[in-house]
Amino acid sequence: MSTLAQTMMTAARSADSGLAGPGELDRYPYAEAPGADRVGVPVWESADPELGRVGRRAAGSRGRGLHGQLVQQLGQMIVSGDLGADRPLVPEEIGQRFEVSRTVVRESLRVLEAKGLVSARPNVGTRVRPVSDWNLLDPDIIEWRAFGPQRDDQRRELSELRWTIEPLAARLAAGHGREEVQQRLGDMVEIMGHAMAQGDSLTFSRADAEFHSLLIQLAGNRMLEHLAGIVSAALQVSGSPVTGCDRPNDASIAHHARIVDALAAADGAGAEAAMRQLLTVHPEVERVVPAPREH
Repeated sequence: MSTLAQTMMTAARSADSGLAGPGELDRYPYAEAPGADRVGVPVWESADPELGRVGRRAAGSRGRGLHGQLVQQLGQMIVSGDLGADRPLVPEEIGQRFEVSRTVVRESLRVLEAKGLVSARPNVGTRVRPVSDWNLLDPDIIEWRAFGPQRDDQRRELSELRWTIEPLAARLAAGHGREEVQQRLGDMVEIMGHAMAQGDSLTFSRADAEFHSLLIQLAGNRMLEHLAGIVSAALQVSGSPVTGCDRPNDASIAHHARIVDALAAADGAGAEAAMRQLLTVHPEVERVVPAPREH
């Protein structure tokens, strides 16, 4: 095993990943459908009592501290539908319910506004915005949707988006001879193999995410690079058999290795084909996103 593999696997086992799996989330319990009696009733009154103090609960995948946790809680409540469109958000009520300062509430609402989830206007206050206004490419929103009532739609949409992004990135990457990046890709495949052999799914997922992020960077297209975060988010929220990256297995590692070999040989078509095989598990995936015409 390479030194890099040993280091990455040790770090994965000893450090907090900050990324919880579908069964490990300590989160607001999503309602499958908004109740008819919610209109006009402050949502805080029917919320889980354990949410009363934000500081008691573990932070989500990105935020730490009261501010980050409040962003997670409010974001999840909005995405789940418990705070429906046009619902007024009164900072004083939020502060009292979650026992946080006005500063924490104000900064949290600003973050949610930047994500398109809420809007603040003079004489109107802060209100929840409709889904059409949300930044659906934001990694937090991707995660919240993937573990909420919209989980099936979110995972399908992510799969379709990856089919659009990654085969093209693989083809483009084959034309860029950055040996150090290609070596790093090979290292990630090696780490994935060792992790799978040891049943270390955390290290496997980290190496997998880095592999796909590096590949997109190697494509040499700056606009594609901005989508790397979406692919990483898609890998982290995989909870259903949508792509070959969802669970460690020999076939997945073999397809990753084929991509690396095609890149080394400057075989764009081969790299693209290998990526399509990696992203395909079920026949219905190909029906959802047809392969592009050969050039």
